[in-house]
Amino acid sequence: MAKNDPYAALRYKEFNIFLLLRFAMVFAWSMQFIVIEWEVYSLTKNPLSLGIIGLMEVISAVSMALFAGHIVDQKEKKGLLLKCLLGFSVISIGLFLLTWPRIIAGYEQNHILYGIYGLVFLGGIVRAFMGPTIFSLFALIVPKKVYPNAATWSSSVWQMGAVLGPALAGFSIHWIGVHWSMCLIFGFSLMALIALSQISTKPILNPKIGENVFKSLREGVKFVFSTKVILGALTLDMIAVLFGGAVALLPIFAQDILKVGPEGFGILRAAPAVGALLTMFTSAYFPLHRNAGIKLLVAVFLFGSSIVLFGLSSWFWLSVFALFFSGVTDGISMIIRQTILQLKTPDHMRGRVASVNSMFVGSSNELGAFESGLTAKLMGTVTAVVFGGTMTMITVFSTGVLFPKLRKLDLQKDIDDHDKNNA
Repeated sequence: MAKNDPYAALRYKEFNIFLLLRFAMVFAWSMQFIVIEWEVYSLTKNPLSLGIIGLMEVISAVSMALFAGHIVDQKEKKGLLLKCLLGFSVISIGLFLLTWPRIIAGYEQNHILYGIYGLVFLGGIVRAFMGPTIFSLFALIVPKKVYPNAATWSSSVWQMGAVLGPALAGFSIHWIGVHWSMCLIFGFSLMALIALSQISTKPILNPKIGENVFKSLREGVKFVFSTKVILGALTLDMIAVLFGGAVALLPIFAQDILKVGPEGFGILRAAPAVGALLTMFTSAYFPLHRNAGIKLLVAVFLFGSSIVLFGLSSWFWLSVFALFFSGVTDGISMIIRQTILQLKTPDHMRGRVASVNSMFVGSSNELGAFESGLTAKLMGTVTAVVFGGTMTMITVFSTGVLFPKLRKLDLQKDIDDHDKNNA
């Protein structure tokens, strides 16, 4: 196998099935979130309601994250993922019913909103288990020598789902309405279940099966906080996503500022993922391993700059470009962070480390949505977005100073050392 083979991971059959599974799941999840955002804002016309959607999911996800990581490290991964997919399917059916005019006729608006928020809360619990399970299953499907290449393709498929899910959400709302859009989402969750059935059961690599849960959780948290490169990368991404969560306010920009309707909303929502997807495919041929720390810091700074540009723009296509460029830089950040996690995390701690990652990064998406909704309510939509982008740029400088090991990180050395040890 060529050392820089851009298709190294794709030569493993189960990894291709894993990519199909991940695409279907990300597509369904991202499309569902967009449809919910559109429906809730259409009902309330209140930016804070968009923030509440994120808050509902993050409360449950963060509350369960560490416990979920312990369970993932103790249990077989395919069976856990099956339970996660079934849970998501049930939530999709619930949202399908809550957006069916025949079902909700006669119900007060607040009751419908509470039902939606409740299902989003349950979705946070499912997500708390799903992220660590997928992260752990990934490592059991391909050998360690192709982790960097596999991380690139896995992230690319994630972004492809994030591109097509929001884009189709905007168009499907226009074509078939919110209700039948939710039915389509359920169909993709079934696709994920079928793909999972083609992946074999994997061994449990944890040598401490039955370990006390609190001791297990302490070990996972201690590992992350003592590994400065991981801690620095997670902190940087968490704060950047927290303050750069302009996408949560896109329904407001589409409906009230740029006035482009659901079609324009779909384009705006897809633009960051298109940029990230372009980065993902490019990086398969031009790896980001060398001088990864500096590249990560520069990418996040440029991400913040693009968010500021988006906030100031009143021209639709300039806004699209700003969001596209934010996706390009976010794609670089994602690839480097995922490669750091895969290379630096021991096999028996992947669930717990992934759970800490979800608390830092995954949940910051929802907290970012709440922060954006709250600041938009307090200081206005445009000011809130510019403020968030500016805070992201400031974060880059402080992270570079506080975590010198991250600044000097070169992942190529880790890859070369692994190749020598396995020669």
